[in-house]
Amino acid sequence: MNDELPVDLSKPSLLLLATEGGRAITELGLSVPFRNLYKPKLYQSDGHPVLVLPGFMASKPSTTVLRKFIEKLGFNVYDWGLGRNFAKVEYLDALTHTLEHLYLKYNKRVSLVGWSLGGVFARQLAKRRPHLVRQVITLGSPFRGLTKPSNAIWLYSIVSGGKSVSQVDPDFLMSLEHPADVPTTAIYTKEDGVVSWRYCMEEQETNIHQNIRVRGSHIGLGHNPSVLHVIADRLQYNQDNWSRFQPKNVIRKRLFYPSG
Repeated sequence: MNDELPVDLSKPSLLLLATEGGRAITELGLSVPFRNLYKPKLYQSDGHPVLVLPGFMASKPSTTVLRKFIEKLGFNVYDWGLGRNFAKVEYLDALTHTLEHLYLKYNKRVSLVGWSLGGVFARQLAKRRPHLVRQVITLGSPFRGLTKPSNAIWLYSIVSGGKSVSQVDPDFLMSLEHPADVPTTAIYTKEDGVVSWRYCMEEQETNIHQNIRVRGSHIGLGHNPSVLHVIADRLQYNQDNWSRFQPKNVIRKRLFYPSG
């Protein structure tokens, strides 16, 4: 069941923001033994292409751990190829070309994994070409409140020459909260110090749209062991056999995937 959304959806506390770096480093350290010990199952990969999109102001190096892990699973993983993410709506045209290229190269639908703002673009890309997309996985992506208060708004204002997010194409902003008609997994954390976790989840879950809560920081989502586990589980499914993610036991659920 989804979290009930209150009227006041304020930005994360300064305490959560101030501890983002330290928590992310801890998560990176915890991911090392997880990644080293994780043994991909033989049936887990069909080698289909996976396109990884970085977050706002991030670039290819930021998703290195994530991409290497997905590659270890046996998939053909690709960086988005557009350098640093400066939040330009025009990226969608280039990403559409990349998506079409990967589909033609492998003759298989492409999975999209987007971190933060990268997930926002992934959702829009899937709406443009749903027949080319296998599934969408977003990590702390504020697709439901990009114009609302967050601790990243000031940075966007700087790189965009003083423009506010609300000055982006209104049709683009209005369409964000609606998911594409493809399997979609929205991963979020209530300890997010950058964007409000309430904006990073579907308002309504369906048989192909699921929200999954993990414990961790925003800037650590790309190497959080719980997130990597979910991604490994999700990538083995397609539109024909997709099913909801379920932790294997109650202990794991309470420790790593709390509900609500």
